[in-house]
Amino acid sequence: MDLSQMKIFLVIIGFIGGILLIAFLAVYYLHPLLLIRFGLWYKCQKTGMKIKYVKSKDYTFCYSCRGTPGPQPSMLFLHGFTASKDMWLDVIKCLPKDLHIICVDMPGHGDTTRLEGDSYTGTAQVARIHQFVECVGLNRKPFHLVGISMGGMVAGVYAACYPSEVGYLSLFCPSGLRSPTVSEYIKRIWNQDKLNVEDNPLIPSTVKQMIELITLGLYQVPKILNTQFLKAYLDYQKANNDFFRKCFVDITSEESRFILQDNLNKIKAPLQVIWGKDDKVLDPSGAEVLAAAFPSYQIQMLEKCGHFVVGDRPRKSAKLLMEFYNSIFSPTESKKLA
Repeated sequence: MDLSQMKIFLVIIGFIGGILLIAFLAVYYLHPLLLIRFGLWYKCQKTGMKIKYVKSKDYTFCYSCRGTPGPQPSMLFLHGFTASKDMWLDVIKCLPKDLHIICVDMPGHGDTTRLEGDSYTGTAQVARIHQFVECVGLNRKPFHLVGISMGGMVAGVYAACYPSEVGYLSLFCPSGLRSPTVSEYIKRIWNQDKLNVEDNPLIPSTVKQMIELITLGLYQVPKILNTQFLKAYLDYQKANNDFFRKCFVDITSEESRFILQDNLNKIKAPLQVIWGKDDKVLDPSGAEVLAAAFPSYQIQMLEKCGHFVVGDRPRKSAKLLMEFYNSIFSPTESKKLA
C-alpha cells in the first residue's frame, strides 16, 4: 500500500469512526434506554442465558435459561420487587456452566403478563410461579429454589406449599418476616399502622429519588452515577409505577405482610439464608427469626453489603450458593466457579 492509498484508508477509517461516534452520542442523549437494553442483552449473551417464553392459557411467562435438565438439580431464581430476571446475571456468570439455570420474570414484572385485576399477594404469586414450574416441567424432580427480598418471600412460601418439589431453598434477605428490629425504611412507609404508598423509596419518580434508592439498597454506591441513564430508567419505569404501587399494597397487606413467617413450620427443604449486614430495607435481624425456626440451617451474614446483595456481592453470592448446593447434592465434589 503506497502513501496515497494509506491516506485514503485513514480518511475512510476516520470518517467511519466519526459516524459511529455521532451515532453513539445521538443514542446516548436521545435514546439512552436503547444503550441500557443493549447492555443487558449483551450481558445475557455473554452469560449464555437464552430468553424464552411459555404460555399457559391467557398468561405468558418470560424467562431466561442456560443448560438442560440433568442428574443435578435445576436452579430457579426469583427476583425482587420492581426488578426483573436480569438482576441475577452477575451471579449467573459465576456459576458452573453445566448447571440447568432458570430465571423468571415474576408475575406482572418484566415481560411476564400483567393482567388487570390480578392479585400480587404472596399466595397469588406462589400460585403463578407454580403454574410456570408446571409449564416448563421443572417439578419433574426436586429443584433448588433461590429468591431475594419479595422473591425470597415467594420462594419460602412456595417451599412450604410444595415441599416435594423443592430440594434446596436459598433465601436472600426475604420479606414476609416479623423482624425483631424494624428498619428505618419500614418505619418510613408504615406510619401509625398505615401504609404510605406514595412516598416509597423503592418506587422513585425523580433522579434525586433514584439516587436515594441506590444509596438505600447498595452498600458500595458507585462514586459516579450517570444521570442520563438514571433519567432513561425512570422514563422506562414511569409506565410501571401504578402497577408497582398496586403490587406493593398486595405484598404488604394483612394477608401477606408476614406470610413467610406464618409458613415456616411447613418448610421441609434444607435452608440457606444470605443477608447483608448493612441492609437498610429489611433489617438483618430477620435472620434471627429463621434461626429460631431452623436450628440446622446455613446462614451467611455478609460484611459491607446492603439489601441489593447480588449487586454488592455477586461473586460471593455465587460462591455461597454453590457451597450450599454441593454440601447437599454432592458433598465429595467441589465445582469451580466459572
